[in-house]
Amino acid sequence: MLLSEFDKDINAVINPEALVKRSQDFPKTCVAYFSKKIIEEIVEVYHPQEIEKLANAVKVFPIYRINVKGEDIAVMQAPVGAPASVMIMEELGALGAKNFIFIGSCGCLIEAMENYSIILPTSAIRDEGTSYHYLPAEDEIELDKECVDALEEVIKSFKIKPAKGKTWTTDAFYRETKGKVEDRKSRGAITVEMECSALTAVAKFRGFKFAQILYGADNLGGEEYDARSLIDNDDLSSASRIIPIGLACACEFNRKFK
Repeated sequence: MLLSEFDKDINAVINPEALVKRSQDFPKTCVAYFSKKIIEEIVEVYHPQEIEKLANAVKVFPIYRINVKGEDIAVMQAPVGAPASVMIMEELGALGAKNFIFIGSCGCLIEAMENYSIILPTSAIRDEGTSYHYLPAEDEIELDKECVDALEEVIKSFKIKPAKGKTWTTDAFYRETKGKVEDRKSRGAITVEMECSALTAVAKFRGFKFAQILYGADNLGGEEYDARSLIDNDDLSSASRIIPIGLACACEFNRKFK
C-alpha cells in the first residue's frame, strides 16, 4: 500500500523554509486554537500584537504575540483537518517555534462525557493519511508523556481534573459509522477528532515538543447521535475558559522546554 511506503529523507522537494522565512525573535512556544470565536475573544480581551501571518488558499491566519507572566507566547487560529494543521505547524517551525499546543473541540465516544469537558490525549489512532508521510506505518502513536504531564499539572491548577486517554483521529467526518465507532471504542478511544495523530507525527519527525487539549462537543457514544455544542456553540463562556488554560500551559512549555 502507498501509505506504507515511508520515505525518511528529511529533505523534501519543497521544504517549509523555502516558503517561510525565519522571523527575528519569534516566540518559541505557540498555542493554536481551532475556534474562530475564541481567537476573536483573545484579540478583543488581550489586544495582542500581530507579528506575522500565514496563509492558505482559503484564509489568512494572523499570528499574535501575547506576554503572559513575563513569557512571550505566539497565539493563532489553526485550520481544521490533518493536512492543513500540519502545514501550519511546519510553517510555524520554519518561523522559529519549537513548542506547540493545539486546542480544539472533539467528539465524545463515552456517553457520560460532559459537554465542554477537558480531555488530554495520551495516544492517537492514525485513521488519517498525513501522519504516514512523517513516520512509518503503525495503527497508533503515543504523545510525548512529558508534554502531556506538564499540561495536566497546569490544568489541575485551575481546579479541573482532565480526562486522559486515547483519541481517534480521522479524515472522514461523515464516515464515522456505528461499526467504526464501536471498533475504536474497543481499542480504547474516548474521543474522535481530525488532527492529533498527524500533529504528533510531525512533532516526532521534526523534534518539536507537542501536546493537545481537547474539549467535548458532540457525543457519539449513546444510542442516538447528540450534536450538542458542535452546532449550538453560542455558549462562549463555557468554551472560552480554555483561553487562560491554554495560555498558562504555553507559559509552562516556554519555561520547561528551552
